[in-house]
Amino acid sequence: MKILIDFFPILLFFGAYKFYGIYVGTAVLMAATALQMAIIYAIDRRLQTMHKVTLVLILLFGTLTLVLQDDRFIKWKPTVLYGAMSIALAVALWALKKNFLKMLLGSQLDLPDTVWQRLNVAWIIYCAFMSAINAYVVMNFSTEAWVDFKLWGYAFPLVFLVAQGIYIAPHLKGDEPTT
Repeated sequence: MKILIDFFPILLFFGAYKFYGIYVGTAVLMAATALQMAIIYAIDRRLQTMHKVTLVLILLFGTLTLVLQDDRFIKWKPTVLYGAMSIALAVALWALKKNFLKMLLGSQLDLPDTVWQRLNVAWIIYCAFMSAINAYVVMNFSTEAWVDFKLWGYAFPLVFLVAQGIYIAPHLKGDEPTT
């Protein structure tokens, strides 16, 4: 169910774009993301920081796209989002000596500090990569190619999350058998 909620806005954006163009697609993306956040809030009774940032950026870049009739804004949103995440995680880790991943997920996952450190670095690299690849597609390909990339580019996070799960699985502490 959660995976459907996560993909809901991009699927609607893709469909609206294919039938009506980038501006209708952008408006649909904005509305679908707002609805997505309302659903998440109804289920969890809160929005995580990432949800809030995503919503604000989609509404901001979407509004600029629609008002100025310039699709560059919505196309650059992922570059800005991923770039900001990479920078924030790096500054927190290396300048502030804080591991935001551990702060966010440490109560849910009991992992050694070295694993948290490696995960944080992996997220910094992943976000920088996603920012760079989106920028590359925006600068070198058509809007239609970018929209296709946005849909099929969801393979990147899926592969990253599966690899992350495989990496942390041996480090998770299970229930010890009692004798």
